[in-house]
Amino acid sequence: MERARILLLDAAPGDLLARELERLLGHGLAVTLNLRRVADPAGARAAWAGRVGFTDFDAFDASALLAEIGRDGLGYHAVKSRAGVPLRAAFLAAATDAALTHRLRVIGRAGAGTDHVDSVAAARHGITITHTPGSNTNAVAEFALAQLLALTRDLAAHNEAAHGGNWRAPTAPAVELSELTLGVVGLGRIGSVLAERATSLGMAVQGLSRRPVEVPVPVVPSLAALLTTSDVVSLHLPLTVRTQGLIGKAELALMRPGSILLNTARGAIVDEQALADALRDPSHPLAAAAVDTFEHEHAAFASPLFGLPNALLTPHVAGMTKNAMATAALHCADHIAALLADRPDGVPVVAR
Repeated sequence: MERARILLLDAAPGDLLARELERLLGHGLAVTLNLRRVADPAGARAAWAGRVGFTDFDAFDASALLAEIGRDGLGYHAVKSRAGVPLRAAFLAAATDAALTHRLRVIGRAGAGTDHVDSVAAARHGITITHTPGSNTNAVAEFALAQLLALTRDLAAHNEAAHGGNWRAPTAPAVELSELTLGVVGLGRIGSVLAERATSLGMAVQGLSRRPVEVPVPVVPSLAALLTTSDVVSLHLPLTVRTQGLIGKAELALMRPGSILLNTARGAIVDEQALADALRDPSHPLAAAAVDTFEHEHAAFASPLFGLPNALLTPHVAGMTKNAMATAALHCADHIAALLADRPDGVPVVAR
């Protein structure tokens, strides 16, 4: 019986690559590894030649992605992405074309969230989408706390000054976490863990959730109520039609004087131009922001936040810990294999 074919658009990094490949091969899959994002492509070829196939293309280039899916007319039964390669309607149609020997059945995301996939088009073509919710919960919650501490203690400015040989004294005393109220927008896995850890550090914590939740913090009735009563607001929501642009000019204006916004969720939840305008305005109540996710990322990375000293920017790395990435990669491999074998029980899939 011919093995199911899977294309790894972007494999796990470093030592995790071997674990991911062994897991997929152990499930009996025929693996093609895209070498473009592999740190040592020559080493990977040498180590895995004869066991996996290889390709090398920019998965974020839509035309290159289409060319790969149709190469030699073979196609793939599954594709796996870690960094959220956009998989839109044109790709999904090409990947399920009747002329291909093998047509796409499963898309796997080694991570939480599947907004990079056109789920409507996927359902139309009979493609199942799976991901690994919860795999990066601790990593992202810890990162949000790191963002908060970096901003409240002005670490970036002190570091820059010290490297320049300047003894920079604070212009005003910093606040301790116990003096601040944290507002968590979205009390799912990550938001709940953040709330618990911030509480243990002495912060007053409140949250906002669209669904009933059991968390040991007060839940406020509306976004406006949370924004007006929180010193720090941290976003932990999926990107949906309802949450896109949730935080815009009007919402930012409601925030407390000297407040901080943290975004480790999805870039498009916040209007980046409105955020940049607020941070440039010394009279605006928002004092600083830490942003790990952007509307335009990877090769298309661009933001009006560039160059603002009160904006702490990082390239979508909140969930990139060894434990989180290993969990995501291995669970994603298991999910894909189960779906290809028509064993969907217990596998998280995006509802059609």
